Amino acid sequence: MEPSDESPSDSAEEVYGRIADILVALADVGSGDYSVRIESTFPESHPLGALCAGINEMIASLGDEQERGEKYRKELEEKLATIERQREAIRELSTPIMEVWDKILCLPIVGVIDSLRSAEMTEALLRAVVSSGARAVIIDITGIEVMDTRTADHFVRMAKAVGLLGAECVLTGINPQIAQTIVHMGIDMAGVRTHRSLRDALYHFVRPKRTRLQRLEG
Repeated sequence: MEPSDESPSDSAEEVYGRIADILVALADVGSGDYSVRIESTFPESHPLGALCAGINEMIASLGDEQERGEKYRKELEEKLATIERQREAIRELSTPIMEVWDKILCLPIVGVIDSLRSAEMTEALLRAVVSSGARAVIIDITGIEVMDTRTADHFVRMAKAVGLLGAECVLTGINPQIAQTIVHMGIDMAGVRTHRSLRDALYHFVRPKRTRLQRLEG
């Protein structure tokens, strides 16, 4: 009987063991663990040794890609968070609600009003009315030169929504062109008080309080 050329590392048991290690490693990689490596007693010149080395390189490459992808994801999340903070800052700047007197809020409107901005302004204003316990709100539209039917309807709805919360709401700063537009379009302004200027509206709300104080002092 001729002696066998099979070395101990070429035994079936050793081959099956390495195959099992390969399958376990691939399963771990499939679950997201890229730190696993296959230890092989076979040299890289051996087919099974070369296979183990190739799989280890593949796992390392996948781990590097996963790390880069995770880093990119975090950077993207940070950028999105920054954009969201900037958008929030822009929304706050575009809806500057100020308390111009005790329990009297003022919302100056500047720029173009669309459905989205109108909804955001209304929501912010109603929250401010509730949180501050405001008794009056002045919506100043001096900064608006042109108003169409939809824009006017936005302000009427906003004023009525404030009224439902128990606060009085007035519009100020209506210029002659806007006044003509409102009349020409037949916009229903019933229940919405207007004043020529912010100063007039503020005087309207402050005067009764001053009168009462003067009577009490007298």
